[in-house]
Amino acid sequence: MLSYVYRITKYDPADRDEQGIYTGAEEAVSDHGPVEAAYLEAVAAFAEDTGVRHLAIREPQAPLGFVHFGSESAAEDGGLAGLFPPDLNGFHDGAQVSVPLGLELVQAMLRDSGAWCRLEAEDTFAVHVGWDQYVYVSSNVPCEAALARTRELGLFPEPLDASPYEAVFDEPVEQRPADDVFWARVRWCVAMREAALLEEMHVDNASRWHRLADGTLDAVRARLTPRARLAVWPDLSTDVAAVVAGLPDEGLVEFVWEDQDGRITSTVADETQFTALAAQVRGARAAAVLPVDVDGRSPRFTAVLPDGDGVLRARWRTEPTPSDRDWAFLKALRRGQAVTGTVTEIASFGVTFVDIGGFTAMINIPELSWRPISHPSDAVAVGQQITAEVLDVDMVRERVPLSLKGPQEDPMLQIVQQVGRIVTGEVTKLVPFGVFVRIEDRADGFEGLLRSTELARPPAGRPEDTVRVGDRLTVMITDVDPTRRRITLSHTQASLPGAEEHHHA
Repeated sequence: MLSYVYRITKYDPADRDEQGIYTGAEEAVSDHGPVEAAYLEAVAAFAEDTGVRHLAIREPQAPLGFVHFGSESAAEDGGLAGLFPPDLNGFHDGAQVSVPLGLELVQAMLRDSGAWCRLEAEDTFAVHVGWDQYVYVSSNVPCEAALARTRELGLFPEPLDASPYEAVFDEPVEQRPADDVFWARVRWCVAMREAALLEEMHVDNASRWHRLADGTLDAVRARLTPRARLAVWPDLSTDVAAVVAGLPDEGLVEFVWEDQDGRITSTVADETQFTALAAQVRGARAAAVLPVDVDGRSPRFTAVLPDGDGVLRARWRTEPTPSDRDWAFLKALRRGQAVTGTVTEIASFGVTFVDIGGFTAMINIPELSWRPISHPSDAVAVGQQITAEVLDVDMVRERVPLSLKGPQEDPMLQIVQQVGRIVTGEVTKLVPFGVFVRIEDRADGFEGLLRSTELARPPAGRPEDTVRVGDRLTVMITDVDPTRRRITLSHTQASLPGAEEHHHA
């Protein structure tokens, strides 16, 4: 916050009542003449005293369609004609303008022409135009010469602690930047047909719309306004008639449509305008109806464009969606991190879903247990609290696979120490190349493979001609590979002289 703040007005403080309300004869609109010129000269004097040559446009508002600061009617061009191109290129957050151009913007705001912005030089100087011809100038130096000149011009500078138009933003969650990860997610959602419409809020209360495809996404990204707020929506519907038929009986909506030339337009309308709107969009390629209230307006996800160096300097924020909150949560996760959660669902296809702080992660069957299981319910139950290891954080697909077995010691490592040991176990399965024998006395015990060549069998060569499931065989553990989860057994080795000296299970 700057140390020296002044409210500059044409209103004599002597003409204020006990409540501070002005009771004099000055009008609350610009005279478009000498008084307005005095305001501009005073602002220029403060800029000169501060040593400022350029100002940054901050949080610009659209020239049309918002509540103005005074009683004048907004100009059709918002007061920006001749200052910026018709598409307002250059009128964006962070844009640098010279002090003379900045003064022309102040003039447009004094005239309540429609456009509005803060003009600031970071940590040095600021100009804010408020209601009824109130101008607030802030500096990091006292500006004594400018104060004297302001009084000479017939204006009244009054010291304040702070400008009431100082930018103050609540930040309940971290703002998502439109970085490479964001664009990778956009591309994935477009490929999956989860989204295909991009809303570009280039100024505070107006939007441009872009329909996305994998082949056009990079071109759209390249022409976005610096520091714009972005919202990603599902695609427009090609059934325009159904969209029109689905308009509500009453209330405001935003109608977005693409014409046959590929131009996307949006308008806010109520029930009194729906008939005219239906006629206007007849023949459109595609359309959609979006709510206008914050609670009902929920795109897939949002972001704000960072500067070219990757730093997010825009101060405005988007309304966070569930995906944005997931992004903030996932951003703090790391591979190998231990997390606690509650099992919420065991899907029929075998995946276990776990709530970890409001985000749903998943555990595939192989990651539920080091030991062989046939179904997730053999390892977990719905409602059970567990501690698991984060295997990966996929910011693009917004997926987090977990491992329940990760934080636990692999019991097969103990079997490695038992190579050469003779055990007696039950045959659990017959396969063309041998049989599997459970080598531990427990239902989920590890099984080893006894190959057909280790079985004494008739010439037919089939394992079932020698043993059956449920038979008990005495075998030797000859090899254990924990990585490939393979245990090799030998019946021949178990029958060699001296084998009986080994421990039997």
